[in-house]
Amino acid sequence: MLQNLDAIDRYLLLWVHNNHSSIFDHLMPFITDADNWVIPIIVLIVFLGFKGDKKGKIALALLIISISLTDSICAQILKPFFERARPSHSSMEGLNLLVSKGGKWGMPSNHASNIFALAVILSYFYDRIKIPLFVLASFIAISRVYVGVHYPGDVIVGGLFGYSIGWSVITLWVIIKMRELKRRQTWVWYESEPPVFKN
Repeated sequence: MLQNLDAIDRYLLLWVHNNHSSIFDHLMPFITDADNWVIPIIVLIVFLGFKGDKKGKIALALLIISISLTDSICAQILKPFFERARPSHSSMEGLNLLVSKGGKWGMPSNHASNIFALAVILSYFYDRIKIPLFVLASFIAISRVYVGVHYPGDVIVGGLFGYSIGWSVITLWVIIKMRELKRRQTWVWYESEPPVFKN
């Protein structure tokens, strides 16, 4: 079973690399480079944490918690557990490697995990940008396959893991919010209208 899945994964990877285009050969390395996202991330932090209202600050706190969990668990627990080498560390014929090899282990993808956790958290608080967030997350995840540092399975598992962690953190937040409101604590409330407490 696992051998069949691995064979499918390799087939899909090579299919992508056999059908690459010059436009994406320039675009995907740019998208997948974390350094190119430093300024947007700083802008996001400033907007949520300093320019935004209470909702922005809560969203930022949950975002930090979620990405800290996904990044550390993927890098320190799951990758050493699966021990699946990246395609960039193999001598696979037909691989069009467009960036540096990266670390040895690739399952699951930290990029995919982190960006899907981000998409879940931000789309919960800002529903109007839900579709653009998940389109961006998918594009970044696909870029990892396109540049040759991950198999499709790596980014699928990473994306699902990040999605699950994001919703787990949101679920915990909702539980805390409901508990605090029952205690008549308003620090968890960020809507424009004040909460109505029953006597």
